[in-house]
Amino acid sequence: MTLPELLFLLASNLLSLWTLLAILWAVSVKIRDASIIDIFWGPACAFGAMMTLWRADGASPRDIVLTLLACLWAARLALHLAGRNLGHGEDYRYARMREKQGSDAAFARWSLVYVFGLQGLIAWFVSLPVQVGQIGGSAALGPLAAMGIAAFCVGLAFETIGDAQLKAFKSDPANKGRLMTKGLWAWTRHPNYFGDAVVWAGLTLIALEATYGWMAVLSPVVMAHFLINVSGKALLERGMEKKYPEYAAYRQSTSGFFPLPPRRP
Repeated sequence: MTLPELLFLLASNLLSLWTLLAILWAVSVKIRDASIIDIFWGPACAFGAMMTLWRADGASPRDIVLTLLACLWAARLALHLAGRNLGHGEDYRYARMREKQGSDAAFARWSLVYVFGLQGLIAWFVSLPVQVGQIGGSAALGPLAAMGIAAFCVGLAFETIGDAQLKAFKSDPANKGRLMTKGLWAWTRHPNYFGDAVVWAGLTLIALEATYGWMAVLSPVVMAHFLINVSGKALLERGMEKKYPEYAAYRQSTSGFFPLPPRRP
């Protein structure tokens, strides 16, 4: 596949994703809950991989591995968020956005572009490794792919275990109103976000063995930026500081992102 053909494929994937998210937006307007986009973040990132596997010529081991890993990550995240979020109404972040826009109608118009459209664009860019990684290159998996698969497994384990530990902690009535500081959460304040970043770094390593893998090198950087500075860590910690008086001490003793041994007071 030539570079112009690849660019056309990528543009088509983006337009297809925007179409699906426009349908999801219409559902969100109907049920008055824009936070359903969070559940579909993972599938949106895996969508490009599935579309590329379907439309590109052939299916090499690397193509299949990239698509399967992306879908595995997306399914786990979607099921986790669906179980946590459904039935609890619109998330407070989107409720504040709705209030700021002044009316449901104004928020509906705004959210089409700045919630669903923008998240679709970000998901498409973040998922470039699983799109361009399927085009060209050797059919066999090499050393970079082996390293990438290992990194993916570490990242997926981190976020899965971290989420499971937090869920078990919150399900215990004795922990109501308490801050989770045990398990992986004693080594990093955000094991789930760290896991996400490692997952996409691993997928990028696999993609680098493809002809156009170089096009994806910024994707894990963008993912990490959003996880740390925008919609993940930074936004969550502002609320945690207000909710838990002991959060200041937790910040001093526990790494903010990369897992490190707990620091003594």
